[in-house]
Amino acid sequence: MTGPPVPFREIVLKVHSRCDLACDHCYIYEHADQSWRTRPKAISDQAISWTALRLAEHATTHALPSVTVILHGGEPLLAGPARLRRVCEELTSALAPVTALDLRIHTNGLQLGPRFLDLFDEFGVKVGISLDGDKAANDRHRRFADGRSSHPHVLRAVALLHQERYCHLDLGLLCTIDVANDPVTVYDALLALAPPRIDFLLPHATWEQPPPRPDGSPTAYADWILAAFDRWNDQGRPVPVRLFESVLSTLSGGPSLTESLGLAPTDLVVVETDGTLEQVDSLKSAYEGAAATGFDVYTHALDEVAAHPGVRARRLGLDGVGETCRRCPVVRSCGGGLYTHRYRDGHFANPSVYCADLEALVRGVEDRTAAATAAPAVTDPAALPAEQHELTRVLLAELHSELAGRGGERWAAAWELAGTVEERSGGLDAILAHPYTRTWLLDCLAALREGRAGAPDLAGQLARYVAAAAVRGRVDVPVRIAHPGGPLHLPTLGTAEVAGPEVVVRATGEGLLLRAGATELRAGRPGEEGAGWRPVRRGANGTALDDLDPWRDRFGVPAAGRLTPAAAADWTGRLERAWALLRETAPGQAARAAGLTTLTPVTGTGPAVGPHGYGALGLPLAGGPRELARALLLGHRRARLRALLDVADLYALDGAWSHRAPWQEAPVPVSALLAGAYERAGLAAYEDGHTEHAERALDLLENAAELTVDGKLLVADVRKELGQARERSGTPPRG
Repeated sequence: MTGPPVPFREIVLKVHSRCDLACDHCYIYEHADQSWRTRPKAISDQAISWTALRLAEHATTHALPSVTVILHGGEPLLAGPARLRRVCEELTSALAPVTALDLRIHTNGLQLGPRFLDLFDEFGVKVGISLDGDKAANDRHRRFADGRSSHPHVLRAVALLHQERYCHLDLGLLCTIDVANDPVTVYDALLALAPPRIDFLLPHATWEQPPPRPDGSPTAYADWILAAFDRWNDQGRPVPVRLFESVLSTLSGGPSLTESLGLAPTDLVVVETDGTLEQVDSLKSAYEGAAATGFDVYTHALDEVAAHPGVRARRLGLDGVGETCRRCPVVRSCGGGLYTHRYRDGHFANPSVYCADLEALVRGVEDRTAAATAAPAVTDPAALPAEQHELTRVLLAELHSELAGRGGERWAAAWELAGTVEERSGGLDAILAHPYTRTWLLDCLAALREGRAGAPDLAGQLARYVAAAAVRGRVDVPVRIAHPGGPLHLPTLGTAEVAGPEVVVRATGEGLLLRAGATELRAGRPGEEGAGWRPVRRGANGTALDDLDPWRDRFGVPAAGRLTPAAAADWTGRLERAWALLRETAPGQAARAAGLTTLTPVTGTGPAVGPHGYGALGLPLAGGPRELARALLLGHRRARLRALLDVADLYALDGAWSHRAPWQEAPVPVSALLAGAYERAGLAAYEDGHTEHAERALDLLENAAELTVDGKLLVADVRKELGQARERSGTPPRG
């Protein structure tokens, strides 16, 4: 375990070590570790002061933007208002100068009253209340020592917290699952209380003390949770439920939202009432002393705790799970389960005692939600251009926001004129759909954010795009462009040789007029060459053959310069024959490749993609129709996969696992495996020799833990493509 310790951002502060309930499922009093018996009942002034000092020291050392402190027990309200005020005052005084303090308290609610809530309102302490559902469910475990029900007392506390003057403090309800209770009844009872959030918790258990399974089912807890999930999902998800949202997040490539699931490292430390520093509380379920570190707030900094082997072991993510878990396709979502739940025979390098439940839960949620949560671009080819277009619009809005009034009058005028053109025509959409517009926007944003010297004339550049939009939309408005003289490129239209210092562009009939001082330059129909005017040429199906745009040169290989008319005609002819060949041999792939809107000649020997918007492809000048057809197909597959990754998370934790790709010896990350399979599946429709490799790669991908819901849907679509290619070629399916 190497590398610097990860700082703590969450502290559980035990302010009282006893409780006023006798819950028989409580890990503190009923499980293996009984250290509570030797702790002081209430935290001392000295322990409070040293805790505040250590936490401020830690936040300063690591420049933490915020720190969360959870007041806990036992039952923390037994500490009383005066002691809790002292805690809040000390923490606020120590931390306010160095970081934001997020104070919380987790309580059973029995003692909650206006005195406490007024105090919490004063210090901004958010309140979470434990409640296991309806009366029957709650009273199964959460009773007084004499057997009396705690349920009405908790309902009273919830009602008080929901009063208008206190409702902003409400964190929600925490419910420990018991499979003997009806999941829908429990969920409905919690929902009826209108909490801002619900959190379902698995009861703490280990392989040596496994959880109860009344019917013997290995997935009893998953079945229970999924029944509640179905109710929640069918109702339109009326309240956030952290367990459900965590699974949905990780399935889509996002982070885990709870320590009990996912591979995110924990950042929590516990301070006991005597000032002892311990690991996460749930370890008390494993064995006596499992949470101990040997440290305390009086003599040890929190960095020393962060370096403790036990703490670091829980922060290893994928490296911290056993080999069985590492090979499991759902490990990115379940994370091997809560660390405590893995304990067996003196160590934690095991699957969770809830392993079967966690796998069934993740797969169950995925089966229920995959179609509804999929990115449209993955399931509908027609949606990709629209989502890419929206992304370019977002970048343009970001650029306008980044300038924040610094663009000057010329930028403001061009921006206002862009709005006018958009209102009157679709010309602006046509320009934003141009893939090299994306490249320009990215370059402008990078220049602004990096504070580059000699930043480009953004107002002048925006005016060029607006002028092109006005011409494309046939909007007769004058667009003024500051221009030093020389080539003036109007995106998607062409390049004019005009003098400065200002050029006025107007749409005229089927062409445009450029005026610089007393000099006028007229351009006729699109694609028509003229004196001082070099148009963007067009090929088959109106595809732009763009060898002019100044932002085209981002393909990783140099773009060719302006082609002579003869060279352009030759290249265009070969491209048209390549398209015809592609439509004949692989009509499905040819239809998809029609999404290529802009082809640029490059000096390389194969197709090239870059950071452009969807539709751009760099193609070599050399090669006959067959070679160019292959380049079109392969290049489109690469461009489309890159565009999908712009708008959808297809995988997560790329590089965490290595895969043996069928086409090479060296292992590759999932990104390379997916790209290789995607390319070969497309080529399989055009030429022999790719199907077997593509299918073997898809077999690996179907069990890859890195793939998200969208990634799995894409793999399924590629599998379907391969089947269609086999049918077309007459190749029998694999046995």
